[in-house]
Amino acid sequence: MTDTVWTVRDVERAARSAGPVVAGGVEPTDPAARAALHTAAAERLAENQRFEQAYLHLREAVRLLNGGAGTTVEDELDRLRREHAEAREQSRRDSLTESYNRRYLDERLADLLDGTSGRRVCLALADIDHFKQVNDTHGHPFGDRVLQRMVHELERGLPRGAFCARYGGEEFALVLPDLGADDGVAACEAARERVAAHDWTALHPDLRMTISIGVADAAPGDGVEPLVAEADLLLYAAKQAGRNAVAHRAGDGRVLLAGAASGRRSIPQLGAGRGRPGAAAPVSAE
Repeated sequence: MTDTVWTVRDVERAARSAGPVVAGGVEPTDPAARAALHTAAAERLAENQRFEQAYLHLREAVRLLNGGAGTTVEDELDRLRREHAEAREQSRRDSLTESYNRRYLDERLADLLDGTSGRRVCLALADIDHFKQVNDTHGHPFGDRVLQRMVHELERGLPRGAFCARYGGEEFALVLPDLGADDGVAACEAARERVAAHDWTALHPDLRMTISIGVADAAPGDGVEPLVAEADLLLYAAKQAGRNAVAHRAGDGRVLLAGAASGRRSIPQLGAGRGRPGAAAPVSAE
């Protein structure tokens, strides 16, 4: 490929219907003169409504006038594609924590449960225990740092294909595609343990953080709203049972706690699909 989009002879042939662009058919070597040829060709091609070819010539004229340091059209298209992909990715991210945002969460759950994917999905809603006290004691900028560190711990050990999204405030969603109920609960219990074992004193000597999690699972076609409602209800149960726990539902409908919390005696038994007792809103900061 030459250092131009087309050679000057190509320019002549493309624009011949509008008249010659090179006197005597001699190709100039001066970049400014070559740029002038491309500009003239672009004008004539545009007059003939050949806009795509005119654009190529204008780009080449700019490249020549900038010292020949430009890129090919293919390079420019690649750059535009990368910028578009980056912008799309940024639109899916929470600006503070860089986890996925609620918009992406809703779109992804709808895709996973549209009835055609054939995939089971576990959804966990995780709420930071007593986070309001963190903000009240240390201020919101400090609370923001806690949220950022929390996301890092939640994401660090997730199974392949899973992701974390900020659901709202100090509440996060863990989406675990292709996992059955038992594996989903195990992954969430591991996340709870990571958070509890993390050295939060790096942020403040007295800081200790835990999370409560509700885990629900769904088959293709079950619908997003019932899945979210069940996970939210189980999160409520985990917090009512003493926090720092993972709540899930057994096959017989009983609410259970996973791992070390399984021995607790006070576990709210809530009916599926009924919503939280006395409230339809998501968990508030506590």
